[in-house]
Amino acid sequence: MQRKNNFLKNVTFKRNSKPANRTAIAMIMAIMVLVVIATIMALSLAMTAQTTKRTSDLYLYEQSVLLSKSATEYALLLISQNPICSDLNRTFTQDGIYEITLEMSYILDSNTLCNTNGGTLFTTVQTQEQIGSAIIDVTVRVLNTQDGDTNAVTNEPIRFFRRSIQKL
Repeated sequence: MQRKNNFLKNVTFKRNSKPANRTAIAMIMAIMVLVVIATIMALSLAMTAQTTKRTSDLYLYEQSVLLSKSATEYALLLISQNPICSDLNRTFTQDGIYEITLEMSYILDSNTLCNTNGGTLFTTVQTQEQIGSAIIDVTVRVLNTQDGDTNAVTNEPIRFFRRSIQKL
């Protein structure tokens, strides 16, 4: 004898023709769609916040690189305007965002005196082609909230260091 049941058949309500078990599944599917959409929205919001921060940090870093090149050129200008081996170390700020530090050391011919001008003599060399060279260290860093600046543009420490050797 074959057993017959109505498990796979649609059961209908008496007043309308909708099946009884389809209303519960529709509610579960609607909740699942809302959960999926909410998850996607939360992920996109988090990614947008990270992308904005990365973009601003990358901008500040690139500005630091460009400022270091400009500060090196400024150091060369200072060297050309002052006597050989002068103390030309400087620290200054740019736009209240960047702190730029110039430190110069000199590599001079052994016949050139350096002690009278107060500069830093790195070493002496014996050359006939030139009187010496200057080692220019430029440090550019972004002021942040850890420095006590409440109007800082970032919380991350962004610092760029550039060393160049220039002939005098």
